Amino acid sequence: MPLDRKTSLSIFDRMLVMRHFEEAVIHMHEQKAFAGHYHIYIGQEATGAAVLEQLSKSDLICTTHRNHGHLVGRGCDPGRTMAEIFGRATGFNGGRAGTLHISDASKGFLSTSAIVGGCAGLATGAAFGIKTKRESNVAVGFFGDGSLEEGLVIESFNMAALWKLPVVYVCENNSAGAMGPQQGGYPTAITATSSFINLPAAYGIKCIKVDGADMSAVHAAARSGIEQCRSGNGPVFIEAITVRWPGSSPLWPELATTTDLTAVWEPSRIQGPHADWLRNHDPLLRAAHELLKAGHASQDEIMKYDEQARARIASAVSFALESPLPLTSTVADHIMAGSAK
Repeated sequence: MPLDRKTSLSIFDRMLVMRHFEEAVIHMHEQKAFAGHYHIYIGQEATGAAVLEQLSKSDLICTTHRNHGHLVGRGCDPGRTMAEIFGRATGFNGGRAGTLHISDASKGFLSTSAIVGGCAGLATGAAFGIKTKRESNVAVGFFGDGSLEEGLVIESFNMAALWKLPVVYVCENNSAGAMGPQQGGYPTAITATSSFINLPAAYGIKCIKVDGADMSAVHAAARSGIEQCRSGNGPVFIEAITVRWPGSSPLWPELATTTDLTAVWEPSRIQGPHADWLRNHDPLLRAAHELLKAGHASQDEIMKYDEQARARIASAVSFALESPLPLTSTVADHIMAGSAK
């Protein structure tokens, strides 16, 4: 079913915030605003934004090391998210979590797990809690295709199916085009199955495979899955296929491509070694094209949304840079294990 104007623009706005946030993270890392490794969500925005669009305020989310997009797409303050990445005291977790573990409980985030597959187990546990309390919420676990190598994920499928838990597993398969064991084919993870959906399907879990760059298709899949969970009919597995963003190829993310929405109506601007990805796989350009085609927005309106998102992220960067580092006197704060004896 085609998306209406309001829904399309809302998803598009989430995608813009995700994209410009990530581009700013790469730029600020190059400026040495923070240290350490980090992961970027560029290329997967249509999946995350379309799923998040349909969650209620009280639904619960568990995500991975590729978490920035989910956070700002959910509505978490980009300034506090950026401050956390920079290790500043104003970050959501006091600067202790950094890029890999940012979490904002006020938006339903239970955890960001940098353990591959970890969030599948956490989302399953959250769904068990929801069912035990007889609530109508759902739990959503975002994870990548590599997670399906982990035993925890398979055990989670089994328990969720046995107990008909209200959990939506969203596998963001970004391995298409990746240089993995199958040299560009997917799955690049090392599993014996030829199709990832065979794994949850073996437990009787409803499975939906979609083009992860198609916001309408992901929206429809997520709506179906969330409705099934809310009606008490058990878990759903969504596999969203995305083609890996060229900037993810090196060890450290780099701005191999930059966002220029005018390329939607001036395609001759798309040039260079990554032209194919921009022309055929960039979910943001595709969403802008669909907005124009459906008559949901004009070129001027699209650029206005883009400018507003860029301004929000510029403000977020300024907030983070101006925020203080944690005081040395607080070094023992936020330690959950108690006395280290």
